[in-house]
Amino acid sequence: MKMKRIAVLTSGGDSPGMNAAIRAVVRTGIFHNLEVFAVERGFTGLMEGQISPMNQVSTGGIMQRGGTVLKTSRSEKFKTKEG
Repeated sequence: MKMKRIAVLTSGGDSPGMNAAIRAVVRTGIFHNLEVFAVERGFTGLMEGQISPMNQVSTGGIMQRGGTVLKTSRSEKFKTKEG
């Protein structure tokens, strides 16, 4: 079976619990034998290729931190027909 991959990103503004959700996605993905990636800076990071692998080590200790470890951004490019 071919390896499956997922990516997690956060967009818009910060909200409570985002780091806990990121950690849960990463750990659940690993449990299900998925390769998990982080997209930094939301959809802007997706367009600019700011994608890196995540694992249990990269999510260690993030629940106590405020905001989101992946950072967020709003992109005007997605508000156009071309974007």
